[in-house]
Amino acid sequence: MKGFLRENLLLSLCGLNCGLCTMRLGGHCPGCGGGEGNQSCKLARCSLTQGAPAYCIECSRYPCEKYQGFDEFDSFISHRRRDADLKRLEQAGEAAYSAGQREKIEILQFLLDGFNDGRKKTLFCTAVNLLELPELREIVRKLSDSPALEETPLKEKAIRAARLLQQAAEQRGIDLKLRRKK
Repeated sequence: MKGFLRENLLLSLCGLNCGLCTMRLGGHCPGCGGGEGNQSCKLARCSLTQGAPAYCIECSRYPCEKYQGFDEFDSFISHRRRDADLKRLEQAGEAAYSAGQREKIEILQFLLDGFNDGRKKTLFCTAVNLLELPELREIVRKLSDSPALEETPLKEKAIRAARLLQQAAEQRGIDLKLRRKK
């Protein structure tokens, strides 16, 4: 969108975690405000009329009518953490929030580099987005401590990683499937 540029391209204006999005990872999206030519967005247009706050949560009208129904379905990334991530950003500050976000991106890259059999990218992105860092760190530890990890076929490693992520999600009552519009 013309004139809409942002510094932090990993967390969108509305709170979506662009750093964990399959479209961004695949090079198909520059992230929210990542340059001219990215998709038009009603929230970006609104931001420009409201003095361009870095995040919607900084606007006195947040959450406004533009958010009605916004979180009912997911896009390429889950919308379920959007509001919680904005609140965490507000409470912890951008530096602390971004540090945790960068750690999640490193964990996602670890999973994609070593455990993706070509069919787990969306699952890994969704799980890393929805699970908390302590859970993710424990999963990385378990995967890293696996005996004979180097000799294990990729398909088996992918199944093990997916199973650990699913178990952690089930313990917290989290569904790792994206909610598609019907």
